[in-house]
Amino acid sequence: MDVLADLTSLRERCRNWRAQGLTLALVPTMGYLHAGHLSLFDHARTLADRLVVSVFVNPTQFGPNEDLDRYPRDLERDTRLAAEHGVDLLFTPEAGAMYHPDHATWVEVPELAQGLCGASRPVHFRGVCTVVTKLFGLVRPDVAVFGQKDWQQLAIIRRMVRDLDLGVEIVGRPIYREADGLAMSSRNVYLTADERAQAPAIHGGLLRVQAALKAGEADAAKLALIFRAHLAEKLPGARVDYAEFVHPDSLGPVARLGAPTLLAVAVFLGKVRLIDNMLLEV
Repeated sequence: MDVLADLTSLRERCRNWRAQGLTLALVPTMGYLHAGHLSLFDHARTLADRLVVSVFVNPTQFGPNEDLDRYPRDLERDTRLAAEHGVDLLFTPEAGAMYHPDHATWVEVPELAQGLCGASRPVHFRGVCTVVTKLFGLVRPDVAVFGQKDWQQLAIIRRMVRDLDLGVEIVGRPIYREADGLAMSSRNVYLTADERAQAPAIHGGLLRVQAALKAGEADAAKLALIFRAHLAEKLPGARVDYAEFVHPDSLGPVARLGAPTLLAVAVFLGKVRLIDNMLLEV
C-alpha cells in the first residue's frame, strides 16, 4: 500500500492507473477507523481494480464551537488497518495542502442541507461537499462508497454528483452497529462508561417506532412521540436534537407514512451528539 500526502503525487498515481484501463474506487474518511469504515473498504474493494482511501480531518466542515481540535486521530493505526483491508493508496494530506490560505470557492446543496443536522451545523455540509468535490477531482474515481449512518450527507452528495454531472457512482452501505445496536462512530470514544452502556437505547427507540408502524400507526407525529417517550424512559438524561420523518431522497418532511420513509434522529448524550436513522418500509 502506498501512503501519499502530496496532491500532485496522488493525481499522477491515479492518472497512471486510469491510463492502464484500471477502475478506481474511493472511500473518503476522517480517520480513527472502526469496523464500519473497514466494511466500506471491503465492499469498495469488490467494485473496482484499485482502492483509494483518504484520511483527512476536514476543517471546513467543523463549526467554530465544534470538536475539530480534539477529534480523535491515530494515523499509525489507520495505516495498518487500511493495509490489512486491501487499500492500494492511502491519502493523508495536511489542511494546508487541501486549502490555499485565500481559499474562496465552495460547493453546497442548500435545499437538502437546511434541516436535520444542517439546522444546528450550518457550515457542515458546505465543507463536506467542497472537500468531496476536491477529492473527486484529484482521484477521478469510477465509484465512491459512503456509510448510511450519515444519510443526509449521502443524499446531499448524490444530489451534488447528479446536478454537477461528476460521473461518479455513489454507493451507500448499511449502518454498521455494535453488538448491542449502537451505530459505530469515531465519536463514540467520547462517551463515558455509563453513557456507552445507555446509548443503545437510541437504536431501541428506532425499533419501537418500527414495531408501531408494523402494528398500523402511520402518523409521523404520533410515531415521533413514541420515539421520544422511549428515550425519556430509557435515557432520561439525554436531549433529543431532532427526530424527524423525511423522504429518503429529497429529505422533505413526511406527515403520514405511505411509502418508504427515513426516520432520522440526533441525540445529545452528555456532551456527545449521536446520530442514527432507520429506513421504514410501509
